[in-house]
Amino acid sequence: MSGRQRVRGVAPVRITGWGTALPEKVVTNADLEAVLDTSDEWIVERSGIRERRIGGTTVGMAVVAGAAAIESAGLAPSDIDLLILCTTTPDQQVPASASAVQAALGLRCGAFDLNAACSGFVYGLVTAAGMAGLGFRRILLIGSETLSRITDWDDRGTAVLFGDGAGAVVVESVGDSVGDSVGDSVGDSVGREGLLAWDLGSDGSAIPILHCELGGFIYMEGREVFRRAVRVMVDSALASMATAGVGSDDIALVVPHQANIRIVEAACQRLGIPMERTAMVIEHTGNTSSASIPLALVDAVEAGRLSDGDLVLLVGFGAGMTWASAVLRWRP
Repeated sequence: MSGRQRVRGVAPVRITGWGTALPEKVVTNADLEAVLDTSDEWIVERSGIRERRIGGTTVGMAVVAGAAAIESAGLAPSDIDLLILCTTTPDQQVPASASAVQAALGLRCGAFDLNAACSGFVYGLVTAAGMAGLGFRRILLIGSETLSRITDWDDRGTAVLFGDGAGAVVVESVGDSVGDSVGDSVGDSVGREGLLAWDLGSDGSAIPILHCELGGFIYMEGREVFRRAVRVMVDSALASMATAGVGSDDIALVVPHQANIRIVEAACQRLGIPMERTAMVIEHTGNTSSASIPLALVDAVEAGRLSDGDLVLLVGFGAGMTWASAVLRWRP
């Protein structure tokens, strides 16, 4: 169910540009109090969320975030060799929303959607690193979601959790492929560039606890998702750190999927990483699925929380049940 190996021939990569997009409409807990049997206190205590952004389209926000990332990297659209759009909420069944984003941005490259639910961005990052090893020099990686379209706003168990948004990064290859096996990567993280290790996994038997049928709304068994989420986040993070040959004290910043503050707190406690070293934006964005990790990462970067050479742990989980983690050396 889980792949805990470095892919052969992966090129060192750096994140050289970033951008975000959020809808203008803000829905506060007070707004939800007016229509649901809930309260601000109840929502904050159980999720850490105070407000979320609602509106826009998956393609529209991806275009805004992607354009910002390209500009931040000092590139032109013609410099991008591949577009990966991570989303669970495409604007159309066919074609892939990535095609519409590609056209809007004026890219001349391949483009495809990737759906690994809330683990999507980390899946996308690992995919981008692998594609860099095949010769793609600059890859635009975007997580964009309009979860409000698949949320039952009469269900207080889910309506309070989800929001819309997008985050994007430019992933650039910076050298020849490195590492032909797991053994090459364990214990020699000092000085190595880019994506040092990762862990991707899926357990399809857990589909019933978190899913959304075509044309339907998100269904979630909250307690069971919570229980499993903490376990897979911890196990996956430990696997990635072990492969990278680093420990919790070596991690400068954890960027977790922004699903629930209590899940993140429980996972970080088990990992021995204080919340002060965690990037969190859930208070203002809610759960934005595959957009949540890039939104939190960009927020941390713009707040000056990362320095050259820092080790970053990205970790998340989602419907499937999927999980993913990666250890990245930050070289802006």
